[in-house]
Amino acid sequence: MERDWLTVGWKMLLVRGAIGIVFGILAIVWPISTAIALALLWGFWALTDGIGSIVQAFRPESRGSRLWLVTLGVIALIAAFFAITSPGMTATTLTWILGIWLIIRGVFELAGAFLSQQTTPRWLLVLNGLLSILLGVLFEAKPGAGAVTIAVLLGVTALVWGVVLVAVGLSVRRTLHGGGPAHITPSPA
Repeated sequence: MERDWLTVGWKMLLVRGAIGIVFGILAIVWPISTAIALALLWGFWALTDGIGSIVQAFRPESRGSRLWLVTLGVIALIAAFFAITSPGMTATTLTWILGIWLIIRGVFELAGAFLSQQTTPRWLLVLNGLLSILLGVLFEAKPGAGAVTIAVLLGVTALVWGVVLVAVGLSVRRTLHGGGPAHITPSPA
């Protein structure tokens, strides 16, 4: 029996979620005044997310989902590389790159929600994918937004992603440790 890609690392999901929550709160509470600071903060978060996806891909339990995780991780690492090595880029360019990354990430998340067998609530994966796509489209439509506005929106995004990843991680943990699936299935009579 092949496990879905989220069951392979509930601890990594919790770590990634916690990092997203911390980053989100910092970005909201401490508004970034320059595109350089935003690019560096976001670049390190994307770096962590990319490394987490790739690490998860090479766990023995993730046989059937390695391609999805590696692809998502590589996209995050490429985005992180540009944000960290070119922190002087304009807010418009950062917004454009972030928008593309969010749209691609959302498409992969939606595909993963519908193409793999799920032990977690599918609606959490769909919500995460739709949120990614929506924010990506908004960033593409308004590429001239200021660094502070982008920092607050990115903080909210990271906070929501973090909460969703923590919820999915806890759901996977509950399922793997005998709590059963997150949904109730009637037993045959």
